[in-house]
Parts: sequence; structure tokens; C-alpha cells
Amino acid sequence: MDVLPLLMLVAGSAVVAGAARRTPVPAPLLLVAAGLICSYVPGVPDYTLDPHIVLPLVLPPLLHTAALDSSYLDLRANLRPVALLSVGYVLFATVAVGAVAHLLIPGLPLTAALVLGAVVAPPDAVAATAIARRIGLPSRLTTVLQGESLFNDATAITGYRVALAAAVGEGVSWTEGVREFVFAAVGGVVVGLILMVPLHWLRTRLRDPLLQNTLSLLIPFVAYATAEQAGASGVLAVVVVGLYLGHHSWQVDFATRLQEAAVWRMIAFILESAVFALIGLQLRVVVAGLGEYGAGQAAWYAAIVFLAVVAARFVWVFPATFLPRMLFPGIREREPGTDWTAPVIVGWAGMRGVVSLAIAFSIPQTVHGGAPFPARNLILFLTFTTVIGTLVVHGLTLPSLIRLLGVPGRDPRAETLAEAQAQNSASLAAERRLEELLADERNALPPPLADRLHTVLEQRRNAVWERLGAVNEVTGESADDTYRRLAREMIEAERKVFVDLRDARRIDDEMLRSLLRRLDLEEAALYREGATEGEGG
Repeated sequence: MDVLPLLMLVAGSAVVAGAARRTPVPAPLLLVAAGLICSYVPGVPDYTLDPHIVLPLVLPPLLHTAALDSSYLDLRANLRPVALLSVGYVLFATVAVGAVAHLLIPGLPLTAALVLGAVVAPPDAVAATAIARRIGLPSRLTTVLQGESLFNDATAITGYRVALAAAVGEGVSWTEGVREFVFAAVGGVVVGLILMVPLHWLRTRLRDPLLQNTLSLLIPFVAYATAEQAGASGVLAVVVVGLYLGHHSWQVDFATRLQEAAVWRMIAFILESAVFALIGLQLRVVVAGLGEYGAGQAAWYAAIVFLAVVAARFVWVFPATFLPRMLFPGIREREPGTDWTAPVIVGWAGMRGVVSLAIAFSIPQTVHGGAPFPARNLILFLTFTTVIGTLVVHGLTLPSLIRLLGVPGRDPRAETLAEAQAQNSASLAAERRLEELLADERNALPPPLADRLHTVLEQRRNAVWERLGAVNEVTGESADDTYRRLAREMIEAERKVFVDLRDARRIDDEMLRSLLRRLDLEEAALYREGATEGEGG
């Protein structure tokens, strides 16, 4: 196996994604553009998407990472809009886009058109949620988009399997199709529910952070493979397990949490970067396979499908937003009110991604009997153009649309105030517990050490309140920013002394690593505080 193309893909996409952080262009768009350009650069290998790699090896860790970072409580509070998008909309888009394609593309059978509809139905909200967080969309909209991206792949893959069975001549009835869909969905959830508790129990019993993180890396693949082996939805199993583990992550050892967060952040960065680059790199492969279809003819069909995809989302989103609220008073009482701007943003955030392309590439070459699968190459091309079209058109215009509509963003000051109040309550509880412990003679400490514990609590309580303070007129920093900068400078000075002592042979390398790890943990805490404040802003 030649690993050089894989290394080139990972390294190149990481470089482009890193460069995107210094530009106003979202990283997914820059990666797709780079892939499009590189697809025609002489010497660049053909990177054909292999569904046997993308679906079982790339999709589970991406979904697991997203589920770990999601809020189970927020998703539960927004279950109705998330379900309407991730299940209802995907099924509606499958039928609507398939019907339009069948009517307007000559010679495209209805079964093959429904396969196309299922392939392009699921939005990949990775880019949309990245943009939403970058420009500070309200948390409820971000939760809905993120929840849609977690569950809609399961609906699309199951719908695709049903449509494909009919297209290849397996004689699947609508009743059998509905039965298969329900079994896959319910089975995936059941497998996730069965696995999540023992997996969490095992994580809390393992004391070695390396073993715990090894288990963490295996979990999404175990959940996916187990569900798929049972004929259920591996996607739903991964999401259910990930949501449970994320919700109970506080019960895991702190060293595991630190390592796990860093590992999964790196994995998500590499996979997401490579995936969006792969989308652009498919151009040469897809165009070469068009065969009997001319460029103008294929472009016309691409425009039809793209417009159908865009229109279908708005046709679904607006009634799904307002009709339930009009018909059921209980929904109006439980859920916060909304205006027309929210469905406009959700409707325009329907960007497609690599899952659509991976599903399209899994379409077999022939049907039962040996005849070629009808219009397979055209379906691949239309999927590719829809993915690129939605990423470019929606991705470039979504930030401007949000600003034009004047959607209120998150209030960083209100969030910081809530954080400060929560920290104050926790610090008071910790202080009461500390007094109880110090009152026991078994916990007797010298006064300086006892005072140090009180000081640590006081600093932790005041740190968030200081974030609300005035900005330094000279540097433009808040007091909290200045504190973190000075603390990092102090840590760097200590780190240099430790290294100099090692070089002078006054301490050995083992002691150096121990001392540096202590400083690294302190600096990591400072970094997380700064990152949290940055996200809020």
C-alpha cells in the first residue's frame, strides 16, 4: 500500500485548514477550493472516495466527536425541531428531489431518481455550525443545526438502502421499506442504549489514562460495527453512545478528560480537513465518468437538482416551524417564540458534504440481471455538483445573510455573568467543605498551607468576575487577559530554568518531564479559560 498519497492528503489539508484560520473564509470552503484546484494539478493522484472506508472508518469518529461536544439536555429540549429536520425533512427531500429529477431529466427511472434524492437529502451541518459559532448565532439555532447533523445521516442511509433495493430489482414494497426503515432506526437506538452503560462503567473503572483513551478511540467503531452487524443503524448507535458519554464525562478521571479532549480535537481536525479536501479532489474523477452526457446537458441537470434541493428545504422548514405552533397550544407554551428569520437561516444552512458523496460512490455498477445501473455516472456528477454548489453558495453567503437579517447573537457579558454566578456558588460550597475537613484533626495542615487552599478558592471565584471588568486603555486587554498573559510569561520563565538545570546535569530528564508536565497542566488551564472566553465573544 502506497502511503505517500495519504500523507500528502493529510498534510496538505492540515496546512490549508490552518491557513483558513487567518482568513475570513470558513475552512471547509477553502479546503474544497484547494481540492478542486489540486484535482487538475499534474502528478496529483486520483483520490476516489471509497464508501467502505468513509462510512465505517471516517463517519463514526466524526459523529462521536460531535456527540461528545453536544448537549444532551439542549437536544432533548429541542427534540421536535431536530426530529422534523433529521427525519421528516430528509424523507421529504428524498421524495421531492427524486420526483423533480424523474420529471425533468429524460430517461431517469423513478427508482434511480429516488436513489439520487436519498443521496443528496442529508445536509452536512459541520460547515454550518462552524459558521454559526464563528459569528455567534443564538445557541438554540446552533443546537438545532448540530442535532440535525447528528441524526440525519442515519435517515438518509436507511432511505438510500430502501430506494437502492427497489432500483436494482429486489422487489421491495413500500411496506417492506417502511419496516426496514423503522427496524434500522429503532435498532440503532437500542444498540446504543445497550452499549452506553457498560462502556461508561468500563471507562470509570480503568485507572490508566492510556487504557481509558484507547477505549475511547475504539468506542465509536465498536458501536457502529455492532449495530451494522445486527442490521441496524450504526450512525444512531454511535450518536446515542456519544451523547451519553459526553453527558457523564464529569465522572471520568481528570487526566483522561484532559488527554481525551486533546486527542479527539486532533482527530476531528484531521478528519474534517481531509474530508472537505477530498470533496474537491473528486472533480476529475466525476467528470471523467460522465461518458455519454455532454457538458452543457449535465450542467443543466445539475442546476435543476441544485434548485430542487434548495427549494425543498424551504418548502419543508417554514411549515415545520410554524404549523405545529399554530395547531398545538402545548408547543407554544413549552418552546420559546420565533420569527421568520430563524427558518430562513435554517433553510439556507443546508450544505451537503462527504456523506452524500460516499453514499453515491457506493451505488453498484449493475442491477440484478447484469444490466448497468441506470444513469449511475450522472447521479455521481449531480451529487458532486450539489455538494459543491451548496458549500460554495450557502457557505459564502450565510454569514452575510445572518448579518443582513440582524439576528441577535449570543451575549458574551450575560454568559460571563452566569459563569461567574455558577463559580461563586461552587466556591462557597467548596469553602464550606474545606472548613468541615479542616475541623477534623486528621486533616490538620500548617497555617500557610490551609491559607493557600483558601487563596486558591478566592482566586477561582474572582477570576470570572474580573472578566467583566474594564478594559486596559493601553493594551486593550481585560484584567483577565492580562492575568493569563503574565501567568504564561511566568510559566515560560520557569520552564526555561528547568531546561537549563537539566542541561547543566543538576536534574535528570525524568525529573524534567515531571516538572514540565506540572507547568503544562497549569498552562492548559489558562488556555481553556481563554478559549472559553473567546467562544463567548
